[in-house]
Amino acid sequence: MPSMGDPRFERTVIYMCSHSEDGAMGLVVNRRAEGVSFRDLMDQLGIEIGPESQSGDIHFGGPVEMGRGFVLHSSDFHVEDATMRVDDAVSLTATLDVLRAMARGEGPRRAMIALGYSGWAPSQLESELQHNGWLTCDADEEILFSRDDAAKWEKALAKIGVSPSMLSGVGGTA
Repeated sequence: MPSMGDPRFERTVIYMCSHSEDGAMGLVVNRRAEGVSFRDLMDQLGIEIGPESQSGDIHFGGPVEMGRGFVLHSSDFHVEDATMRVDDAVSLTATLDVLRAMARGEGPRRAMIALGYSGWAPSQLESELQHNGWLTCDADEEILFSRDDAAKWEKALAKIGVSPSMLSGVGGTA
């Protein structure tokens, strides 16, 4: 929402990976990490890229632990004791196993790599939602894995029938 007031989250789409009484964790899915390519990341991690390599755009996942990487991906890929199933279609892996598999061309069908994450302390997200800091919509794989980051925010708003021109950071009473 325009009233959020935090420029790090202006017009962001965040895919919520976990939410419990202990807090919440999600990844920004519509902002690229500047100056980092798939090849740069693989070189930095010492992972050799094979001829069948899958590539991926590197995203800014959020302001928490920006040196830590996450791969949000289709659930057709799974690493025992490392992959967390978020829902039936989407999983999250935060180990090098998924990047090595992608470098060999054996990774998930769809993937998005993120550096950092967005996190909330217990009850913090609920408070922000109550104060109209965020809008929510059902997850959509096409929005999540689309390469058109610029369109994701408006597409997420359209899913809930909201036009960006109708958003206001000022509320009123009737």
